[in-house]
Amino acid sequence: MSEAEKLDLSVTPLQVVEGMFFIQSENGRLKMRVEAPRMEVYEHDTVAFDLFPAGLHVFAYAEDGSLETTIDSQQARHDKFPGGGDELWSAFGHVVIRNIPKQETMETDTIYWDQKKKEIWTDCYIKMYSPSGSMQGYGMRSDDMARNAILMHPFDNEFLIDNDSTKVVVDSINFIGPMPFTQKPVL
Repeated sequence: MSEAEKLDLSVTPLQVVEGMFFIQSENGRLKMRVEAPRMEVYEHDTVAFDLFPAGLHVFAYAEDGSLETTIDSQQARHDKFPGGGDELWSAFGHVVIRNIPKQETMETDTIYWDQKKKEIWTDCYIKMYSPSGSMQGYGMRSDDMARNAILMHPFDNEFLIDNDSTKVVVDSINFIGPMPFTQKPVL
């Protein structure tokens, strides 16, 4: 038996990419940027998936080109189903989802993303933070940009509200700032 015949392709990646980075655009506009320290590609009979064992970082952009949503996780998986149309992304291990313009953050252990239906969800424990307070419970459904998250089973505790009127919030991710001049303009 040759070495190739000894390989179990259900547990051996066909391809490994170190320092994976890709950009998705539409009509010349940046839609998404994805980074991962390692990507492993698996294909076996009817199963095809990409595994991100060292974490995944997703940056999603609004129509105007500003950063709108980020997703960070310790591990992730991208399943590709037969027939070519359906895909499911799963992120695991301290998943943090941020909606930058709304200044909202969600933390959970597992999140699912159906790219075709443009929705994210979890049935796990989740904490949600916003400038007006925080909530926790089980289960969440939202659009894929985390604009309209709904907590499915909130705990019976009250909504915690932060009424600090002196708080100043700066969007440091999309802030470019003044352009420094290094030389005097020519008149």
